[in-house]
Amino acid sequence: MEKKQLRRLDTMVKNKRNTKAKELILETIKNASTAVNKDIIQEEIGNVIDRATIYRVLNSFYDDGIVHKILGDDGKQYYAYCINCGEKKHLHSHFHFRCLNCGKVECLPNEIDVKLPKGYQSVNFNGFISGYCNQCSKDE
Repeated sequence: MEKKQLRRLDTMVKNKRNTKAKELILETIKNASTAVNKDIIQEEIGNVIDRATIYRVLNSFYDDGIVHKILGDDGKQYYAYCINCGEKKHLHSHFHFRCLNCGKVECLPNEIDVKLPKGYQSVNFNGFISGYCNQCSKDE
């Protein structure tokens, strides 16, 4: 994550009530190279924070525009750091990719411009692709 993005993220979190749980979860998200789910966060931080608190913090981060939610084809919710998003407004429409071999979920870089019929307004975009990542494709 770029320094400018980390400063924006830190500023957004500091403007809210900060807790140890938020700090630990935020550090996990900042250090992740892919999208994370509750299980990945729990594995990283151990059992110092209960499941309900992790979900509450992640939903708070989503509401504050810090992360976006990704509903995976495996039924799990993943969370990835938002770039250029703000509170209550997520400004991204891109596909997400889950590797069927290693399991990593990542945001694909190309933004998608979906043309909706007149009068329609998009609030959320959840494009998801499953397959094999570049690393796992090389291994086969």
